[in-house]
Amino acid sequence: MPFLIAVLGLLGAAAIWWYRMKAMNEAAREVADVVGRVQGNIRRKKLRKQAALSPLTAIDDPVVAAATLITAIVSEQGPILPQREAALREVISQIAQSPKKTDEAVVYAKWAAAQVDDTTIVIDKLAPFLRERLDPHERDDLLRMLNRVAQGGEQRLRIADQRMLRLRQKLGFEVN
Repeated sequence: MPFLIAVLGLLGAAAIWWYRMKAMNEAAREVADVVGRVQGNIRRKKLRKQAALSPLTAIDDPVVAAATLITAIVSEQGPILPQREAALREVISQIAQSPKKTDEAVVYAKWAAAQVDDTTIVIDKLAPFLRERLDPHERDDLLRMLNRVAQGGEQRLRIADQRMLRLRQKLGFEVN
């Protein structure tokens, strides 16, 4: 009889420890799931941010960069309507070597500007690229092109002073 009580006691102790280990295992699994979800959210946020910038990082041509920069700044106040697009095509055709290149630059610029919500990001990414590839006279021409596109179209646009200031700084002009 004492042997039977000892065996039942050992089986009871083993059952209690088995239950406690199972509960600890489930708790550890839940913690691992939460950590995995947090890491996944961080990775997804990083990928979304990279995807938002990818239309800009793919630009390797100054003509396309100029068109995208102008389009993003001008479209900040609303969609680009046909007359404003005509003004954009006109200024881009002056720096592009062919009508085909003008079309490609304008189409890509409209698409890329629509993909990136914040004009500041466009300025921060493309202005340094253009500063490296354009001489000071060409950079000044870029600012004049931007003003011509803003003045063309159905109604004249007033580009925000902060945008112009930031653009001038990023292009390497001295700003007071």
